[in-house]
Amino acid sequence: MGYTGSMLMVVAPSGAGKSSLVKALLENDPAIQLSISCTTRAPRPGEENGREYNFLSKEEFLKRKDAGDFLEWAEVHGNYYGTSKSWIEAQMQEGKDVLLEIDWQGARQIQKIVPDSIWIFILPPSIQSLEDRLRKRGQDDEATILMRVAAAKEELAHVGEANYLVINDLFEAALFELRQIISASRLRASCQLAKHDGLASELGAKS
Repeated sequence: MGYTGSMLMVVAPSGAGKSSLVKALLENDPAIQLSISCTTRAPRPGEENGREYNFLSKEEFLKRKDAGDFLEWAEVHGNYYGTSKSWIEAQMQEGKDVLLEIDWQGARQIQKIVPDSIWIFILPPSIQSLEDRLRKRGQDDEATILMRVAAAKEELAHVGEANYLVINDLFEAALFELRQIISASRLRASCQLAKHDGLASELGAKS
């Protein structure tokens, strides 16, 4: 059975505007489901299970990892984080597009396992503009800003691995391009044949 939905991975350095773009995208497209990662860390005040994260015990997480249920996983500061394969597949079989906010290492891992996944890299118009945005946010001290800029340079060295690049200079233009990518993904032969399986069968086409 082919999937009628797509897997979309959005990658960007801190300060590139990824969160704002994703929020605007989700507000106007109910067919997109934001992937919720699993984690073993304790919920923070105000967080709810199934909204920010799916909170698991370490034992449950490792059990699911050993069973191959995570497309990608990592241990960060003593806590485990992972992307559930079974949950994403269920959403895609229902015709929903699943969007993952992920780093480039995770995107690379997933694309090896799911070659049809779509990797979208959000870029700032320049490194200087990225640094300016980080300063304007007023959330970090100077040392943290410089650390984020250095990390961004390392991350941006991998833009050539992505399927699509969106340069977030003007927000509305970047959002339009992001929507165009998603529209194109829905017209791929594999998705269309899975959606119209009766026609595919009549034509003798394989999804």
